Amino acid sequence: MHFPLHPETPAEGLSLEALFGADPEARRARQARMKSLMDAEGLPYGDRSHTYNSRLAQELGAWAARQAGGEAIHLALFQAYFAGGRNIGEVETLVEIAKSAGLRQDEARRVITERTCREAVERDWTESRRLGVTGVPTFATAGYAVVGAQPYEVLEQLIVAAGARRRNGV
Repeated sequence: MHFPLHPETPAEGLSLEALFGADPEARRARQARMKSLMDAEGLPYGDRSHTYNSRLAQELGAWAARQAGGEAIHLALFQAYFAGGRNIGEVETLVEIAKSAGLRQDEARRVITERTCREAVERDWTESRRLGVTGVPTFATAGYAVVGAQPYEVLEQLIVAAGARRRNGV
């Protein structure tokens, strides 16, 4: 499901200081913390200075999900944005990312410029608001939700609260 994280972000992006109202030292501390968390999970993470509007990337992702091998777009977008600091709101950047994920450039460009997946993403945004999603990741089931990266025990509690039965002591 797609989620509108900072949909008000302009096309040129927004500095993280402007977004969070923090001084440069606070941003560096936040970046260092995120870098250590990502390193612990084996994920690439660069020294981002800006956030970018992800709407077009979400529309591209909605299209890619219906293409053979399209799931590769998610890692490619992640790496471009979080490790490379690239503006995932720019058409040419998205077309390059689609190509790097093995998707057809001409089709990717058409999807982005003609906004053929706009309605699909809008439906997801509407549903995420209805569910009360306020951040990513969000784990939701049977009317219960947990926001943010969580330890196993918290996710287990979510599943049990949703009605799952334990089997064989597990």
